[in-house]
Amino acid sequence: MPEENRTGLRRSVYEAILLFGIVSLMGDIIYEGSRGIVPDYLKFLGASAVLVGLVSGFGEFLGYAVRILSGHLADLTKSYWLFTFIGYGLIVVVPLLSLSNMWTVAITLIILERIGKAIRTPARDTLLSIIGRGSETGKVFGLHEFFDQIGAIIGPMLMSLAMLYTYNNYQLSFSLMFVPYVVLMLALFYTFIRIGRTISIEKTPGGRIKGKLDTRFKKYVAAVFFNTFGLIPASLILYKASTLLSATSQQWIVPILYLAIQAVDAPIAVVSGYFYDKHGLKILSLPFLLSIAPSLIASLQPSLLSLTIASICFGMVLGMQESIYRAAVSDLVEVNIRGSAYGVFNTAYGLGMLLGGLAYGFFTDTGFAITAVAFYSVSLQLVALLLLRKAFGKAGPQKVL
Repeated sequence: MPEENRTGLRRSVYEAILLFGIVSLMGDIIYEGSRGIVPDYLKFLGASAVLVGLVSGFGEFLGYAVRILSGHLADLTKSYWLFTFIGYGLIVVVPLLSLSNMWTVAITLIILERIGKAIRTPARDTLLSIIGRGSETGKVFGLHEFFDQIGAIIGPMLMSLAMLYTYNNYQLSFSLMFVPYVVLMLALFYTFIRIGRTISIEKTPGGRIKGKLDTRFKKYVAAVFFNTFGLIPASLILYKASTLLSATSQQWIVPILYLAIQAVDAPIAVVSGYFYDKHGLKILSLPFLLSIAPSLIASLQPSLLSLTIASICFGMVLGMQESIYRAAVSDLVEVNIRGSAYGVFNTAYGLGMLLGGLAYGFFTDTGFAITAVAFYSVSLQLVALLLLRKAFGKAGPQKVL
């Protein structure tokens, strides 16, 4: 390929990443900004603690489970842009929370936001994988996650300031999210106009999905499931910190630990994506091994230092999960069934998180010995690594696009 063509191609890739990045950044400002005050808002409206917990868990479950269906439908219709628009459009329910005065209405809107995420994610990730053109998928997903996490940091900060300056006025604070929502949708429309035609996919004759998810992909999904099954969730690290700091009335440090996770996630996603494109399987194995660290460190005798280190380690794992894990899917699956693949992948990822949370929550409540926790964590990560090796083989991921 002539050098000028290669430069133009690279420029178009970075333009697409930037545009999608801005879209994701604005989306995260809205829904990540709201997540911190939604439980308090539901309580304010009269919802019980049990109901708040049920809504949170059910919403997260739907946010992953629906992805199988949405990914399959996106592949079937090849309407990846339509699913992306619908999914991002449903973020409007967050500012609409300002109009709800009953917890039943608020809960419905909260669940709709999670369904919207499930609708857009497989389709959007398919579009991102095409942008990478089979050779820069790690970099694409890494940079996308970087923008994503910038939004995840800005959002809670803006919402905190809104609550502060409105004297804890929930409705007014939620209504302010209409501003980034308008910017989000304008950015998405502009992205479609600029690059929509260049990454469109033709429908398969007969309206059928051509291709199937092979054994290598299934082994990779199983590896990711066991990896997340064996990883302590961030919520439990923060729970342990809250328990520790409550004795000294320093719970204000807990959000800082969450912020540290997000801050570490962003640059790690970019760096790991770059090295994944260069080295493949060797880099993909790293987060599987690193997943042992936060799980064990957080299970030691709690101290602010140990929980801070656990948070940083978790942020590193999360950054790699959100970038190179997604990139690996595109290296295993041909483009016309990639929406279905991302749906299956995300559902397995979410199920592993759910079961991992239950397991580590049980360890925390019962005070299991660190040796038992270590055996559990190491065993599951070894199973995950074995499946990863079987999925990719000694040669590492092979680009299929």
